[in-house]
Amino acid sequence: TVPNPDCSWEHRPSEDVDASFFFFLNIPVYPARVSGSAGCETWNVDFSPDGSRFAWSMGYGACSARLKRPHTRGLVLKAMSNEKTLKCEDTVWGLAFGPRPPNWASAGRQARAKVPEKKEQKLLLATGLHNGTIKVWGASGGDLLFDLKGHQSLVRDLEFTPNGTLTLVSGSRDKTLRVWDLAKKGKNPQVLAGHGGWVVGCSVSPDSSMVLFPLLVYLQQKVYLWSLRSYTFIRNLNKDDKRQVMTSCDFSLDGAVLAVGSYNSAGWSLDLWDPYTSQHLAFLQDCKSSDLIRSLRFSPDGLYLAFITDQSALRVWEFGQKTFALDAHTVTNELCCTFHPQGGIIATGTRDGCIKFWRIPRVVPTLSHICRTVVRFSVSTHQVEALPIPKKLVKFLTYKDLLTVQTHCTSRAP
Repeated sequence: TVPNPDCSWEHRPSEDVDASFFFFLNIPVYPARVSGSAGCETWNVDFSPDGSRFAWSMGYGACSARLKRPHTRGLVLKAMSNEKTLKCEDTVWGLAFGPRPPNWASAGRQARAKVPEKKEQKLLLATGLHNGTIKVWGASGGDLLFDLKGHQSLVRDLEFTPNGTLTLVSGSRDKTLRVWDLAKKGKNPQVLAGHGGWVVGCSVSPDSSMVLFPLLVYLQQKVYLWSLRSYTFIRNLNKDDKRQVMTSCDFSLDGAVLAVGSYNSAGWSLDLWDPYTSQHLAFLQDCKSSDLIRSLRFSPDGLYLAFITDQSALRVWEFGQKTFALDAHTVTNELCCTFHPQGGIIATGTRDGCIKFWRIPRVVPTLSHICRTVVRFSVSTHQVEALPIPKKLVKFLTYKDLLTVQTHCTSRAP
């Protein structure tokens, strides 16, 4: 296979495109395969926890993951010269930086627990490959530290638990999800199995107590919740519509809301669930046909929910509102998205191997949002409902005040 000469390394600012789109990287890649198998796709992108580094996969063509130290000045991302190419020797489907520190919502619990300070740990990058191997790299030097073996099929998603430890969760098409302790170089991982379908993604709760993952299996469209403390099944979430295919998921900042992206012949749907009660809280829906939600992510402050659809759209929903902070229809072939840890920027990866960066409005969280987030991080839905407080406040704290938003549904053909 000959590299595509048209895909040279360039840094292009946005001039004639959506105002929110301000920068992208065009990467040397191989042409896409005619057979439809993996080619030059960027299946995953990730920022390091402090936002100082950025990595993306390059699919079949380059068989590598690249590291870059971005420099942010205001909302302008400038590429630096110190980058690394990691020779992964196979298609990279999933990647993740770690360890990841707890988010700001957990500050109250940590203060009460008087958790001792840990020594600074080396920043790692884990890459999940098509052959089922997970390679663990030193992020600063790009040196290969060790391999994790056990999955029998491609590793579709990776995530470090957000508690400062070296615990890595991996989801694979071998119908298992594994929990690795990288401090022990992944020896004797916990295996979560018995689901009967491909694991197409995973998300760890902010308190690292639960893991959420959707399955891809005929006539069994469910999202599973497992405990990361006892490694036992908790419950699953499923809609009445068995034609609905669930594709991506994420926890809110406080862990009190689950967002699950799905689609069927009528269009895409983004459903919001309560992980403690399995109650369906609200949903976003677009009834355009042939739409598929490829990826979704909550923002670091919990104010936005970004998602990518097949119909060339990047949307950023103001969580709980009727409006979109960003509704860009100039995107093409996007496969994945993630927020910068400090907010204000979204990175997306495309099918043709490009990386794009988008601005989103920076807003100051309201006091009510901050209070609800901190309370719900430590208090379950059942505990909130037992409090001797007004019903309106209970409704607010349990997110039962969220609005359902539908678009293009009135014109849908019967």
